[in-house]
Amino acid sequence: MCLENFSSQVIERHNKPEVEVRSSKELLLSPVVISRNEKEKVLIEASVNSIRISISVKQADEIEKILCHKFMRFMMMRAENFVVLRRKPIEGYDISFLITNFHTEQMFKHKLVDFVIHFMEEIDKEISEMKLAVNARARICAEEFLKRF
Repeated sequence: MCLENFSSQVIERHNKPEVEVRSSKELLLSPVVISRNEKEKVLIEASVNSIRISISVKQADEIEKILCHKFMRFMMMRAENFVVLRRKPIEGYDISFLITNFHTEQMFKHKLVDFVIHFMEEIDKEISEMKLAVNARARICAEEFLKRF
């Protein structure tokens, strides 16, 4: 993660993440997709002053899709608390992180990488735990409902 301060080549005194603006092709690196299967994948887009990491989370059934959507929406509404989290993911992905050169100057690079890796490890576990909780609650509700008959 070698990011450096790089002013815009188009507009004077502007410093925008090139991976978002895409104003100069020569400043962008080739995007990399790492995937286990069609549903679980990570897109890494890098430029001279920023990196965008987009994650698609495993969603096996409708309950997992709903839980994933609600959880990601919850996180994105609080994006300012997570600093590197984008409010809107890239199309085809569930959540996106944007790391700029300012983030790497203010924070430890290895901690940023650890955060993204830890997030990817924990998100599947969180959704599985929520699914188990929903199923347990549904079972209890069904039992209570059927006691009356």
